[in-house]
Amino acid sequence: MSLNMQPVYVLASGGSRAMEQLDIQANNLANVSTPGFKKMLMTEMSQPVPRTENENDDLFVFSRFSQSAVMMQQGSMIKTDSPNDIALSGSGFFEVRAGGETLLTRQGRMHLDNEGYLVDDHGSQFVDGKGKPIRLDTELPFTVSKDGTLYQEGEEKAQLGVRAYDAIVPAGEHYYRPDGAQATADYTVRQGFLEASNLNATEAMVSLIESQRRFEIYGNLIRSLDQLEQKANEIGKA
Repeated sequence: MSLNMQPVYVLASGGSRAMEQLDIQANNLANVSTPGFKKMLMTEMSQPVPRTENENDDLFVFSRFSQSAVMMQQGSMIKTDSPNDIALSGSGFFEVRAGGETLLTRQGRMHLDNEGYLVDDHGSQFVDGKGKPIRLDTELPFTVSKDGTLYQEGEEKAQLGVRAYDAIVPAGEHYYRPDGAQATADYTVRQGFLEASNLNATEAMVSLIESQRRFEIYGNLIRSLDQLEQKANEIGKA
């Protein structure tokens, strides 16, 4: 790679990272009102490019993708007074069956379907600690205790499956998959509440604007570099 091409690759690498960051920030902002949503944070790493094999000083530094971590801090509690809304205060995620697999969620909007299964607003079934779908009597109201036990007319019916992990990855909508070792779930279930997303709308908007400006800067630098190369070629032909 010739020397005059190195800046192009460096700027293109930075522009690619800026686009990835822009996508993440846009997704965060789009879910600022989604109950139980956890914001994502993109981290980057740099890769130095030495001048020659015999020199230690770095002339260029590539911007490299590292990871997009899900920030699991708890959102604020929103009181709805609806018995079909529940929220987790503390660590852990509700387990649901969706698309043939067990996923994690902090979104606690639930209701009984026509067959009596306890499902969320996407129709995914809440499961108990053994991974079995929870089924209740459709003719009776239900209550949920602080440990997630469901009752109908004072009779214990099932207990919501709640698990915690060191790390998670997005699985679409408000669902997540485990991406680390299982941890101890320390939680309290609150009926009549929903957990808000852990996003700050103002901060999310500012981050989106900063990512957009960063992408534009890389684009402008690449265009300026291209113009300089063209001028240099014209001078060389003169």
